[in-house]
Amino acid sequence: MVRGLATTDAHTIQRELRGLIGDGGVLSGTARAYLSDATESRLLSGRADAVALPRDAAEVAEVVRWCYDHDVAIVPRGGGTGLAGGAVPIAGGVVLSLERLAAAPRIEPERWRAHVQAGVRTATLARRAREEGLLFAPDPGAAEQSQIGGNIATNAGGPHTFKYGVTGSWVTGLEAVLAPGEVVSIGGPVRKDVAGYDLRALLVGSEGTLGIVTAAWVRLVPAPEAQLPVVAFYPDAAAGCGALGTVLASGLRAAAIEYLDAVAAGASLASFPGRAPARPAFMLIAEADGSRDEAHRLRGELLEALSPGSLATHAPAHAGEVRELWRWRAGVSRAVIASRGGKVSEDIVVPLERLADAIEGTLRVGARHGLRACSWGHAGDGNLHATLMVDPEDPSEIERASAAGGDLLELAASLGGSVSGEHGLGVVKRGALALQWPERALGLHEQIKRVFDPRGLLNPGKKLARP
Repeated sequence: MVRGLATTDAHTIQRELRGLIGDGGVLSGTARAYLSDATESRLLSGRADAVALPRDAAEVAEVVRWCYDHDVAIVPRGGGTGLAGGAVPIAGGVVLSLERLAAAPRIEPERWRAHVQAGVRTATLARRAREEGLLFAPDPGAAEQSQIGGNIATNAGGPHTFKYGVTGSWVTGLEAVLAPGEVVSIGGPVRKDVAGYDLRALLVGSEGTLGIVTAAWVRLVPAPEAQLPVVAFYPDAAAGCGALGTVLASGLRAAAIEYLDAVAAGASLASFPGRAPARPAFMLIAEADGSRDEAHRLRGELLEALSPGSLATHAPAHAGEVRELWRWRAGVSRAVIASRGGKVSEDIVVPLERLADAIEGTLRVGARHGLRACSWGHAGDGNLHATLMVDPEDPSEIERASAAGGDLLELAASLGGSVSGEHGLGVVKRGALALQWPERALGLHEQIKRVFDPRGLLNPGKKLARP
């Protein structure tokens, strides 16, 4: 419980909410599935007084209004796949899950757009768009579990954001519930709108601290006819990053450019769906897409740019092989976890010319804390998943990894980068903005929060600007 809740117990909160949204819409606050997210390897879990499962935006507003009237914290939750603790109820209150706002997306193929509720799974929207010959490009991990509302709340990314942009680039309008409990619509099925301050952009990436997204209008584009990846293996990170620079300098419009360092590659190559050198120290995966002719031409150009200095290259040509390669890439995180049983990762971003420095710096940070480290991620965006490999049963390793995580954030800032590129700040990185923003910007960040949420009840303790 938070703020003025000292005299209101959990049973009272649950009873009052059931009166608003029905017995089937309220669970006990002890429902474990709603108390943690994918940061659980950091031993991060919370407590709640109730879990609310509203069926529509009106019921979301009812819950928010009651909580605001009674000084009760509200923690919005999507699929629970976040990696920064953004959906963890750290101070009690009501977890407000959007999972029942999951009506089938309304695709308008002739207008290249869709209207989608917050609880719809990312993969569901992508599949429905593809059935109409269209593409919804944002592809964050755990697409079968993550929900569109959560993707919008964190402005999630993924491998193909190099060409197509993060989730917010696809959102043209939002329906959201704002404090003290009002449904508002901002933007809509329009392709251009510069009439006022960009409130849509403020809500995108706000992690539920400014409002609760209940639905969105998203744009779609014609799906590429062909997608042809190229994999290149290198003797060291310097050679691989040099090849990345060649691709960019050549003006090649790859759809994705991913990388794995030596440790990440070593953990996952046993299941690589193709031939690979025995011990590559660096890998790049680039993808060409477009019409069949365009994709084949671009794949050839990518091979030409990536081959000098490489140990070997691999270019799957058939659709099944391409799917297998991306399925393997999606499993890199699990392969790294399997090395020691657990991991602590920091999502950081650096300018492209500092990527090699960040990769090497990650290894030094791990060594300084007595932990094995590695990284992989979205090379074209300078976005690393800098990772410490840990035994999840050893609290001392978790503690050292958390301390190392702070060093990784400082590393990113020192290289002119950012403490997050796609996972958000949540609770894990609260206060880290102070590493990269000037005092005036930090103050504006805090003022915006107070304007949207004057009582501080929307996802309290998350996305804080200062330590």
